[in-house]
Amino acid sequence: MLLLCYPRCSTCKKAQKWLDEKQIAYDYRDIKEENPSAEELGEWLRKSGLEIKRFFNTSGQLYKSMGLKDRLPSMTDEEKLGLLSTDGMLVKRPLLIGDDYVLVGFREQEWTEKLV
Repeated sequence: MLLLCYPRCSTCKKAQKWLDEKQIAYDYRDIKEENPSAEELGEWLRKSGLEIKRFFNTSGQLYKSMGLKDRLPSMTDEEKLGLLSTDGMLVKRPLLIGDDYVLVGFREQEWTEKLV
């Protein structure tokens, strides 16, 4: 499984600690250093069954400074995936990618149900 995180994100640190405590193995990827591609994001979106808006870090400074709250409704999903792929700081994190699931953000209950 693949864990995409930003090292300075407190929620990502909580997710890592939780995985480590449960002795769940994962590969780590710094979302800022190695931003997901539009193709990866598209695959994860399909696998997750979620709306694309859930993949945006709506509380992030970049999201706010770009005025995406007002811009996203008029964009296609392809345009949104392209935008997400330009900067890892736009992507909601952590992202946990398994063979048949994608978890967006760290919700302990959801992660426990899926992984433990």
